[in-house]
Amino acid sequence: MDLKTQFSDLTGFLQALGNTNRQDIIMALLDNLSCEGLRVEEIAHKINLSRPATSHHLKVLKSVNMVDFKREGTKNHYYLTHNTENIKRLKDLLDNTLEIMEEKS
Repeated sequence: MDLKTQFSDLTGFLQALGNTNRQDIIMALLDNLSCEGLRVEEIAHKINLSRPATSHHLKVLKSVNMVDFKREGTKNHYYLTHNTENIKRLKDLLDNTLEIMEEKS
């Protein structure tokens, strides 16, 4: 697969990762991998963001399969998914880019 196709296939994922608030959410969830997930309010408090803004960013991360949630009564607990396909594809893209750059230098 050529680089252009790889970049194109990862556009949504790269856009999701490109926002610092979403990066903060990922870091907060990584810090709590051993727990049952975090509620929106807990994430918002950890990253100093409003609840509605946090919900929006979680929705974006969910759309690229980075996070998911489980419902307990009326509460949603968000966690990082175990779906690492996009991360592996990003690694492949970066490896291919590096290989081309090293060949041309």
